[in-house]
Amino acid sequence: MIGLGIDTGGTYTDSAIVELDNGDILEKAKALTTREDLTVGITNSIDRLTPRRLREVKLISVSTTLATNSIVEGKGSRVGLIACGHEVKQDLPTDHFVQIEGGHDLVGHEREPLDLKAARAFILDTCDRIDAYAISSYLSVRNPEHEIALKALAGELCDRPIVCGRELSAELGFHERTITAVLNARLIAVIHTLIGATRQALTEREVNAPMMIVRGDGSLMSESVAKERPVETLLSGPAASVVGARLLTKLDDAVVVDVGGTTTDIAILREGRPRIAPGGAMVGKWQTRVKAVDMLTAGIGGDSRVVVMDEELYLSPRRAIPLSIGATLFPQLTEKLDQAQTHSVIPPLSYHQPEELTILQTTDFFTVTGNLDGTAVSTRERELIDLLKMHPCSLYDAAEQLGTHPYAFDVRQLEEWNVLTRISLTPTDALHVEGVHQEYSVEAARLGVQIESGRLQIDEAAFTARIRERVVHKITREIITKLVYDEIQHVHVPGCEVCRLLLKGVIDDQSNQDFSVNVMLNKPIIGAGAPAHTYLPEVAARMHSELIVPTHAEVANAIGAISGSIFETVEITIQPKPGWAFIEDPPCVLFAPDGQREYDTFKDALAYGELHGEELVRAAAERECAVDVLVTMERSDREGTVGGERGGKIFLESKLVFTANGKPGIAV
Repeated sequence: MIGLGIDTGGTYTDSAIVELDNGDILEKAKALTTREDLTVGITNSIDRLTPRRLREVKLISVSTTLATNSIVEGKGSRVGLIACGHEVKQDLPTDHFVQIEGGHDLVGHEREPLDLKAARAFILDTCDRIDAYAISSYLSVRNPEHEIALKALAGELCDRPIVCGRELSAELGFHERTITAVLNARLIAVIHTLIGATRQALTEREVNAPMMIVRGDGSLMSESVAKERPVETLLSGPAASVVGARLLTKLDDAVVVDVGGTTTDIAILREGRPRIAPGGAMVGKWQTRVKAVDMLTAGIGGDSRVVVMDEELYLSPRRAIPLSIGATLFPQLTEKLDQAQTHSVIPPLSYHQPEELTILQTTDFFTVTGNLDGTAVSTRERELIDLLKMHPCSLYDAAEQLGTHPYAFDVRQLEEWNVLTRISLTPTDALHVEGVHQEYSVEAARLGVQIESGRLQIDEAAFTARIRERVVHKITREIITKLVYDEIQHVHVPGCEVCRLLLKGVIDDQSNQDFSVNVMLNKPIIGAGAPAHTYLPEVAARMHSELIVPTHAEVANAIGAISGSIFETVEITIQPKPGWAFIEDPPCVLFAPDGQREYDTFKDALAYGELHGEELVRAAAERECAVDVLVTMERSDREGTVGGERGGKIFLESKLVFTANGKPGIAV
């Protein structure tokens, strides 16, 4: 029985046909990701697979960057938020919200009566201007009755999708849970569109198998659940990479480094599983409660923009379309590059923060990759967009044709809105010149290297070697950063001078110092992504680590997408009633996803919790069509002390975490 895995990355869309019984990779393909319409890239990728084998596919699984990109770029549906029982912060991913009375306390008691009248007025006022509703009630994880009532009311008054905070997370944290609910509502239409378009493309090719979607923690969910909880697809692409790396190498403990076109993703495998981000995934500026792989994503890859400034070479974290690819898509670009050698370089407006690198170079061209969607721009910017719709060109050419100065255009804002994308010199172009990778226009890459190396007054070989060195340095630095993050459980590497000197010693040449600094990893590095063979051998050598780049590493994400399992978790918390914690078997309150219950003793609450938790998590897995479901439970108790060192212990809380693990039914 065979399955089809699809991954839409920032640069490439990968696909792989895998024998599900033994994990053999039967076919694989890559195509450029089309950001303006991801389904085009998906279609181009699967069209490179054998049609006969495609028709034999029995299961499809998709990992995608669409949800992550939509949140980072501020895209998605219009959402109306009803926040109940707590003041909401102004910094929310929606402008349409109402704050009403209600909510509960930590033991599940109602703090204030629910103000259904205010909720009704908000819904009737916004229904024609809203695509979906998010509902978040204070401490709904302790008692969901207000969220349940508000969802029923919204369903009666308005035919729109509705999502509640406690449906997405059982964790405390009203603000984070509220953000998660709003983001989920924003993504419903986005994921519906992707799934529908992908399904249509596959149906047209006579592929009618069930479809699964990869979650941010690497597990799978059904198509129907993904449509209800699309926020759980945040970071699904990087998670699929970790799953694929483990499958291809059979290693349980390793550092997984996925070098892509847009980013390099780094995660640590321990005992066969990656660590899950504590507190939930951070996407853009939004802290969510979404369970996702604890991964460091660095803005370095084959498509990082190369910038020459102040007689130095920098790599920008901003992605650009490589000149070699741009000239393949737009053949006239090669001639424009040849002509660009005659331009004098306009000095940058600012030398501050070179990693922002918004300066213009003669090797920078622009193309339209999005639309304005009614966004107000100046007449000059609109003229620029209309010109670039006809063909890509540099701002030098655009300024000449439109009768203005190159810096008169606010291209930075248009880039942030993803209306324009640069076509620029990148490490991918350097590899084309070196002969390492020559899939696209070598001539365009050579012209770009020739122009920029001339500015540094070094030959082309030295210039491309310096680009390679910069990539290796940055990846090495990010791996060390990730390892330190995990050790100190902190989001910032210590910034003292000693720390910086030691880190620099690992990465840079140490021959002019009186001492050397060496780091030896206690785990091997697993390389994934198309450029892994190129950059990671030197990275591993600097860290005295074994490097394993398995066969099919360039499509590890797609392989991971089709190789995942279904995981569902349910948490139940048991706490003593207020004032009873000091007795041996106190009366307790049990908090479950479907409500709270009171018991005369802890033993009774525990007995019910163990049975009910297993029922809930097994039912959740079966809704995902999982079979051969294995349920495990972990119990953790929390105690306190009274009376100082000589005092006694009191029971504070018992948490039961149930995990159901199974395979998609069709895959067995």
